[in-house]
Amino acid sequence: MPEGPEIRRAADSIARKLRGRVVEQASFGLDRLRHFECELSGREVVGVETRGKAMLIHFDNALSLYAHNQLYGRWYVRSRDSYPKTNRSLRVALHTADVSALLYSASDIEVLDASGVREHPFLCKLGPDILVDDVTRAHILGQLRSARFRNRSTGALYLDQTFLAGIGNYLRSEILHFARVHPSRSPSSLTAAQQRRLAEQTLAIGRRAYVTGGITNSDSRVKRLKKKRVKRSRYRHAVFGRAGLPCYRCSSPIAKLSVASRRLYVCPTCQGA
Repeated sequence: MPEGPEIRRAADSIARKLRGRVVEQASFGLDRLRHFECELSGREVVGVETRGKAMLIHFDNALSLYAHNQLYGRWYVRSRDSYPKTNRSLRVALHTADVSALLYSASDIEVLDASGVREHPFLCKLGPDILVDDVTRAHILGQLRSARFRNRSTGALYLDQTFLAGIGNYLRSEILHFARVHPSRSPSSLTAAQQRRLAEQTLAIGRRAYVTGGITNSDSRVKRLKKKRVKRSRYRHAVFGRAGLPCYRCSSPIAKLSVASRRLYVCPTCQGA
């Protein structure tokens, strides 16, 4: 599933090409949305934003296109009427005079007015977005120490979008690893220093993944591994997807767990419970 960094990068790409431009033709691949084609065609895109893993494209008639990519959704931005070679199902097409923004495979798509955005059952429950500039370590610490979240295991907590928005499976494993926190630990069981480190790494790893296009290892480690001709799939992450391989920090074999019905990777030495 695309996580917050991937959705934000897709939104940035769409914003660069569509913001301030008129969508000459809007079309939907879902029957329940086709009546909105006339309402969005001929309208200007006035903004594009993300909230966690959801994207909102705002139009000058106070309507917004909401889309959550779920497991398989993918946005493409291409020259007008240039379609990718794919077996995916086209769900949304927004065509300006020279550019097309295309969403494939997703089905969690709606067209909302302002009140619909405010009251949307997913959007209205989201916690702080780790990619929003004004979300700080203090915001993350506030969530970690709140009565609502402090006694839950971090392994489950870090997939809860009401806790923090935008974190998915690979970010969860990577954040906990770099913070040296075992997923069985609750925030309340951590020292103040450990909580601060977890908050810092939550922001640092999420924002690093945004800048690098999904790479969570440090620049220096990536450069070192590239010199050794290590494949991207092996240098991209510190622990995620590396079960049985040596930890980059201590050489212990990375373990694969199942937490909240999703795979999670840990170094049993660096993140000892």
